[in-house]
Amino acid sequence: MLFYLTTLNLVHVMCETVPSAERDNTCSIETLTTIDAWNHNDFLCRNYILNALYDSLYDVYVVCKTAKELWDSLEKFIVGKFLDYKMVDSKSVVSQIEDLQKIIHDIHVEGMVINESFQVASFIEKLPHSWKEFKKFLKHKRKEMTLEDFIVRLRIEEDNRKNERGLVSSMETKVNVVERSSSKQRPKF
Repeated sequence: MLFYLTTLNLVHVMCETVPSAERDNTCSIETLTTIDAWNHNDFLCRNYILNALYDSLYDVYVVCKTAKELWDSLEKFIVGKFLDYKMVDSKSVVSQIEDLQKIIHDIHVEGMVINESFQVASFIEKLPHSWKEFKKFLKHKRKEMTLEDFIVRLRIEEDNRKNERGLVSSMETKVNVVERSSSKQRPKF
């Protein structure tokens, strides 16, 4: 969206406030033209952004009066999305980390910086409940771990867990039922 608005030369509206008329209320035609042009660009920018939103989000953000207000609200939405993200046991942990990395990328695109050690620490905290023991292990190692090292460790652990589940299911015990006849004979095998 930011790229698109840049190509349309509308990004400046998200950073500026509406130009004001002179204090003595004797506005020149040039000042009125500048204000009118800014209002027009703000209208276009705001509506391009709203048009790109999902329908469910449109209703939430349509109340924003200016493009700047709308953009600031959406930036907070992305941060909230990261903070609210919960990992679940029913989905691959590595794929969930990839989802989190996409959110982090969106945060970086918005100009906010999250350092790598904070990312690693927050990803560890978001691991699902079944990863509790591995989470404890990682907490002791996180200071010396890059994001890449963390992801490699997760992939290895997830592969080990898959292999363990496969081994357990192949070693399940099987029960054979032997019926005895009523004549107290020994069963035949």
